[in-house]
Amino acid sequence: MDVDSQSLMLLTLVKGLAELGYRFTVFTLVDGDARYLWEVSGHQVSLIGSESSGFIDWSNYEGIILSSPEGKGLISSLMQEPFVSVPVVWIIQEDILGQRLKRYAEEQQDLMSQWRSAFRRADVIVFPDVSLPMLYTSLDTRNFIVISGSPADIWAAKSYSPSISIEDLRESYGFSERDLMILVIGSSFFYDEIPWDYAAAMHALAPQILKLTRVLENQVEFAFLFGKSTDDYGSAFQELATHMGFPDGSVRRYAMDGDVDTLLAMADIVLYGSFQEEPSFPSLLLRAMSFGAPILAPNLTIIKKYVKNEVHGFLFHPSDPSTLSRAFSLVIGQHKLSTLAGSVASKGQSLAENMLAFDCISGYAKLLENVLQFPSEVILPGPASEIRQDTWLWDLFAKKIREKKAQYENHGSNYTSIVDLLEIQSAENLRVANDTSVDDYPTQLDWDDLADMEIFEDIERRELQELEERVERTSESWEGVYQKARKAEKWKFEGNERDDGELERIGQPVCVYEIYSGEGAWPFLNHGSMFRGITLSKSARRSKSDDVDAVTRLPILNETYYKDILCEFGAMFAIANKVDSIHRLPWIGFQSWRAAAKKVSLSKRAEETLEEMMLADNKGDAIYYWVPVDMDQDDAEKNMNLNFWSLCDHLNAGRCSGQFEGAFSLMYGLPEKMSALPPMVDDGDHWSSLHSWVMPTPSFLEFIMFSRMFVDSLDSLNNYGSPATCMLGSSNPEKRHCYCRLLELLVNVWAYHSARKMFYLNPVTGEVAEQHPLEQRDMWLKYFDFALLKSMDEDLAEEADDGLEVKLSRRWLWPFTGEVHWQRIFDREREERYRRKMDKKRKAKDKLLDRQKFGYKQKALGQ
Repeated sequence: MDVDSQSLMLLTLVKGLAELGYRFTVFTLVDGDARYLWEVSGHQVSLIGSESSGFIDWSNYEGIILSSPEGKGLISSLMQEPFVSVPVVWIIQEDILGQRLKRYAEEQQDLMSQWRSAFRRADVIVFPDVSLPMLYTSLDTRNFIVISGSPADIWAAKSYSPSISIEDLRESYGFSERDLMILVIGSSFFYDEIPWDYAAAMHALAPQILKLTRVLENQVEFAFLFGKSTDDYGSAFQELATHMGFPDGSVRRYAMDGDVDTLLAMADIVLYGSFQEEPSFPSLLLRAMSFGAPILAPNLTIIKKYVKNEVHGFLFHPSDPSTLSRAFSLVIGQHKLSTLAGSVASKGQSLAENMLAFDCISGYAKLLENVLQFPSEVILPGPASEIRQDTWLWDLFAKKIREKKAQYENHGSNYTSIVDLLEIQSAENLRVANDTSVDDYPTQLDWDDLADMEIFEDIERRELQELEERVERTSESWEGVYQKARKAEKWKFEGNERDDGELERIGQPVCVYEIYSGEGAWPFLNHGSMFRGITLSKSARRSKSDDVDAVTRLPILNETYYKDILCEFGAMFAIANKVDSIHRLPWIGFQSWRAAAKKVSLSKRAEETLEEMMLADNKGDAIYYWVPVDMDQDDAEKNMNLNFWSLCDHLNAGRCSGQFEGAFSLMYGLPEKMSALPPMVDDGDHWSSLHSWVMPTPSFLEFIMFSRMFVDSLDSLNNYGSPATCMLGSSNPEKRHCYCRLLELLVNVWAYHSARKMFYLNPVTGEVAEQHPLEQRDMWLKYFDFALLKSMDEDLAEEADDGLEVKLSRRWLWPFTGEVHWQRIFDREREERYRRKMDKKRKAKDKLLDRQKFGYKQKALGQ
């Protein structure tokens, strides 16, 4: 976090976007002097490392802006679920990586692959000018854009302070103080080749230059800037100059990879010698204006947009050489430069200071409008047309720039770029791979010894088998064999389903299942005996853990559509499906991985309090929750005094209560004109969110029974069209996770109206407080009666058993969210088990009769 042009651009950008309504959280990988400037501007800066970046919940943000290639250290966590859908805008202002890509492609393909993968993760890669994308072409995955405008060139001019005077510099370059030095610069598109527009400019100016050399006492010197220092274009240009009549030695060529700033500081006049239209304002021309030199430039569209002729510079028509001669004549005075040239140069320098600031900020504002998608409850930021910030924050950086000038010669830094670090790591990996000794490979003698050992073991195994066959043993009954087989099957280890974690939970009153959907959530999961993970992605289960695979337990989660719309509720359905096979404790709980990310997960003190409450069991049928729904509300939302249903509407595009009422009415078959929205008291107490609660296991199964029917009705309302519609969200992410935020609040409605006591457990202190006392509730008990719900569940099971889903035009969700059971299914399953048992007995009896009739046939020894 250095004080440089990048920090200036970012601070200005953040200030301009903040005025539109955007809110920013600032992270840095390396601390530095610029941190103070951020904090003075009102932004708290958090220092993180590439390792600690895994402990940040990136889903809290609508987008991520990475400001340099150093962001590569964070990309790995952003490439994992649940963060892969968070938009990433990556700003690349340096060429340090681009200059090395050609070498990577030839010699270090592993580095090339790493950077290409990282660039592919970004939704947009932003460059400040058109030259940089050309360097990074090999990493282009069709996500490159250019947003013109960077204070880098102005910063270079402001902070330039050589150790010797300009006169001494000119002398060191072979120019005298009295020489008229004309620096010819061009487009970055001609970095590696001769720009022939330069020749046209020389041809147009040749007569005037020859005239000046006769009239003025000064010598006119041309310095051309293009190509690399390794190129050999000097003789060609000198020959061209001689052919046009220029004096010997008056034309020189300098490389673009040299000290460009010194040449610009020494130049009396800067001529922009590229005549082709360009998409953005030329970077070198902007830098020349910042150094205070009068400029001569063709009246290209992008240049005319900012520079007024004879006000900020001198413009000419590229197709008319006489206009260049006229412009040049206005610059030249009696001795060196005219008074007009000095005035124009000064105004041009003032213009350049903030010329592209507005374009930069508005460009990013338009980009964010297209990339970011905001949830329905937020106040949207203003459009780009309302931007008021049109200058860089030079005043904030003025003191630091003066300090930089005083320390100009000290360019060193103790910080190693991630580009260099990755190269070092790649070289080390290659060295280790090539450093393998020949002695590590087996010799022929080793192979012979191995063959002898295998032969000896095979002979020994055969002898033991023959001895076992000769030993007399009492025959065992078939019933005993069956019992041993069943016992072995019962205790057979099933992958990741029985390990130390399960042994630790023996004797515990509760197991809290932590729901997660990808490797990015691993750092937020607990490892205590009270907790067990449950993953919504098969490939994301933690190794060496007994995490539950929700997809295996509930196959409908294999379908991305249903996994997305159900979100963490799908994990609850998976646990409830044949719950006895996985959970046999008296209490059950759930906690979203986001609870730890938001720092509201249970502390050790809260865990102890919860265990004491459950062991005492003096609260009756109760639910304990520790993440309040109003946790993330800002001051504006708190001032709105939202009740339960208005808060639900606020979180679901204003349609929560309507959708809930429609689903509730459809679920119970209520008349159309009858109110079907259960009343929820507004008493100032907390409601539960983030699926973070604990309740008795029988109550949980009752809640799931209710929830399955409710979710099925809700799905019916949103699946009447093709494709399916979502009324609970406005942005694409909200529509993809359509039911999620409504289902987070469903447990409150069920617990409230089924007369469960509700307790808020402070996750830090462990204090417990009853919420919404029973005597103050207006409850719809008849709709939440267990007998009614059980009857409705059996009716649906009977319909599913009859194949009703085949008759429906839509997908019927209910049969796929859990067990389907009613009396006829129980009877059929019992009959099937009895039939299999009798078949097994019949086969055993037939086998015994065959053995008694024909005897036991023993194999010959050695076969």
